[in-house]
Amino acid sequence: MLRTMLTATNTLNQLQSQIDTIGNNLSNAGTYGYKSRDVKFHELLYQQFQNDKLDQAPRSSPAGIRYGVGAVVGQAEMNWKQGTVQQTGRQLDFAFTTPKQYFQILMPGADGNKTVYTRQGAFYANPTGDGALALVNADGYSVADANGNPIILNETAQNFSLTDGGRLDVQNADGTTDQFDLGITVLQRPQLMEHLSATYITLPDNLNELGVTAQDILTNLQGADRAQIGLGNGQLEQSNVNMSKEFTDLISAQRSYQFNARAVTMGDQMLGLINGIR
Repeated sequence: MLRTMLTATNTLNQLQSQIDTIGNNLSNAGTYGYKSRDVKFHELLYQQFQNDKLDQAPRSSPAGIRYGVGAVVGQAEMNWKQGTVQQTGRQLDFAFTTPKQYFQILMPGADGNKTVYTRQGAFYANPTGDGALALVNADGYSVADANGNPIILNETAQNFSLTDGGRLDVQNADGTTDQFDLGITVLQRPQLMEHLSATYITLPDNLNELGVTAQDILTNLQGADRAQIGLGNGQLEQSNVNMSKEFTDLISAQRSYQFNARAVTMGDQMLGLINGIR
């Protein structure tokens, strides 16, 4: 009975991780640029019992009995499917129309700015206090250009438009126009990225341990490669969370959790009966 309880307990802990992931998806269903995650389970190691030495009857199944010890979450895979594009009509709203492309954002830290990546494209022109404007996102972090530098606008900037290749044209009050290439990165191996929040991802610190370099994981689009950029203006990409699928997965996970919890209860009851007999 103890083995049965351990097997059920192992699976319960992993089912809780799945429920937490589903809850995170549902809570971010209204977050622009959010990508849902799907949990995949793997079987844990099992023990082989060769208990059929006297059984000479032919059988189609493998010999002996395989006694498992539960399941484990193998990987929480990111769903890279394109989200629905919502028209906003706002000049500084941008939405990717190509998967795995991300804006470069400069996040302040103790060691200076750190480059993070997001598909959330709601930007704003924020005064810097020295007679200029900085292009920032909703969290106040600077938006980087193609060279990884903050985009600084003229204080009289009033009209914004997007041209091919992710170029932002800014028209000033005096009739002059400034041009900035938005910093855009395509992820070649997105499964290796580290998630900082619902919408921010960054390179992991242990690249050497993984045996890869930053160039193996992502590519900053420069020069002729910027023709690959798929970006729309006056619109935002909604999350790709499928509410029907998430609720279906949640019901299935809760049923599995209930079944394994019942197995623990039954094992405890049977152990109690054995102790009572003794």
